[in-house]
Amino acid sequence: MADIEIADIKKIAEVVKRKYNYDFTNYAMSSFKRRIQRILDYFKISSVDALIKRLSDDASFFEEFLVEITVNVTEMFRDPSFWRVLRDDIIPAIMLNHDKIRIWHAGCSSGEEVFSMAIMLRELGVLQNSQLIATDLDKEILKRAKSGKYSLKNMELNEKNYIRFQGNSSLKDYYSEQKGVAVMDPSLVENVSFREHDLVKGEVFNKFDLVLCRNVMIYFNQSLQNEVLKKFHESLFKFGYLIIGSKESLIWCDIANKFIVVNNEEKIYKKFKD
Repeated sequence: MADIEIADIKKIAEVVKRKYNYDFTNYAMSSFKRRIQRILDYFKISSVDALIKRLSDDASFFEEFLVEITVNVTEMFRDPSFWRVLRDDIIPAIMLNHDKIRIWHAGCSSGEEVFSMAIMLRELGVLQNSQLIATDLDKEILKRAKSGKYSLKNMELNEKNYIRFQGNSSLKDYYSEQKGVAVMDPSLVENVSFREHDLVKGEVFNKFDLVLCRNVMIYFNQSLQNEVLKKFHESLFKFGYLIIGSKESLIWCDIANKFIVVNNEEKIYKKFKD
């Protein structure tokens, strides 16, 4: 097993930035190192130098590298208590003053959160009045999200989460089984735009009532988290909501004083200052 030094990590990040214009230089070092180690093992690459050479010479390998380096572990209705708060408190509060709702899923991965949102909005009777934008920097994972196809064995856990969320029916009502695959009802995502977007380098591109970015920023160092949180602040309408992951926080960042805590346990914040 190759021993990975900090200098190696920096070299890899520099090559990726120079050749492919993806910036990983501010990713949390320990997490990036673990993923590089996994890539070396998975692709049976003998050393960091060999990995750098392959990244430099082979653009198609970079696509595979990107899939492995970005995090794609997710499930539907993950943290059911969070989804109950969203359904019972947050969405009704937004709809009180709006007849339409705009939502951004930042770092949407393979789309389970997006489909959970669409199911919840349909059960609230407001899906047709919703516009969702789901973004990720990984093209392949976006294709998977758009297709709405998931392994049937994962649906068991998703169903358990949905039951704990206390949904109106059964998760089975929202997908069909085709050749051992769960295919989500495509009408759920008629109002969803899936787009490639890099949180690190991407610009602010719209205004939203609700921005979700759960368990993405734990992979960024503090200065990068700060920059991304500024973009989220700018992307929200006044009195819009920002939701981050359970291990993430807003307390220390530059724009902390522009938000109030709505629900500390579920990490839900409301913008009250531009």
